[in-house]
Amino acid sequence: MRKEQVDIAIIGGGPAGLAAAVRAKELGVKKVMLIERDADLGGILNQCIHDGFGLIRFKKQLSGCEYAQRFVDMVHQNDIQVMLGAMVLELHPDKTLLVTSEKEGLTQVDAGAVILAMGCRERTRSQVGIMGSRPAGVLTAGAVQKYINVEGFLPGKRAVILGSGDIGLIMARRMTLEGIKVEGVYEVMPSPGGLRRNVVQCLEDYGIPLHLSTTVTAIHGKERITGVTVAQVDAQRKPIKRTERQIACDLLVLSVGLIPENELSRGAGIMLSSITRGPLVDDGMMTSVPGIFAAGNVAAVFDLVDYVSATGERAAASAAAYLKKGAPVGSSYAI
Repeated sequence: MRKEQVDIAIIGGGPAGLAAAVRAKELGVKKVMLIERDADLGGILNQCIHDGFGLIRFKKQLSGCEYAQRFVDMVHQNDIQVMLGAMVLELHPDKTLLVTSEKEGLTQVDAGAVILAMGCRERTRSQVGIMGSRPAGVLTAGAVQKYINVEGFLPGKRAVILGSGDIGLIMARRMTLEGIKVEGVYEVMPSPGGLRRNVVQCLEDYGIPLHLSTTVTAIHGKERITGVTVAQVDAQRKPIKRTERQIACDLLVLSVGLIPENELSRGAGIMLSSITRGPLVDDGMMTSVPGIFAAGNVAAVFDLVDYVSATGERAAASAAAYLKKGAPVGSSYAI
């Protein structure tokens, strides 16, 4: 097994990890390693071809790809060590990582500090309690986004969207532009979950109806989804009898929330918040394990990527200070 020693190891090459790596180098940290499980840096931004990114940081409307590329270029310019196609299998409290990749095999990385930047994952149908069979055509909004924007594949012809998160709203517009009929967006809460600008630009501008206090109660179909049952809900979000109706569709898109990706955090014994489901961090983004920091959506799910990058830079600054002091740099844990 190969062994490497670095000053800061960053897990995740999305916006938080990219910003953290660049900032650490700017602060004079000599050996920074950026570990990404995908074949390219950029994370989820690589499949976000819509604009609206970078308004705070760059004062420009950029696509997700353009936003990511600016940081990727800075990573290369700063001679940061990058491991692509690499999966971190284990993270230990002593800041030792076990990494596997096709190119390098098993690598033990001993780090002076670690920054967690693994991002988040989408909730699935089982996590929101939708009953019915398991036919093809039930996908998360992120999966549909990748199919259309990256793979060039249309996953259906008539879609129902459950949940009004930003990804779901954006995909309502994207699917409409690609010729998929979007019957409507159904949100269990009495108000939309996404940004107001996305409700206007992605639904209202395209005549896509938004049904609030309504949810999907059943999925129909065996080999392929043939339709869903929707119903209005009461104040406790329970379906109201005799409000059910069936809708024919061959695609159900789930936009029902995001969960910080924290299996590695649990394995390292890091305390997690019951509210954000991310690590408890101090004002320097350090977790309950000294020398391990968390940034971006792994700590808490953010609306704007600019904020994700900002937490990455804060974590990098704190990690750099930790390397010099060898002691905690923040004060008090924040939920």
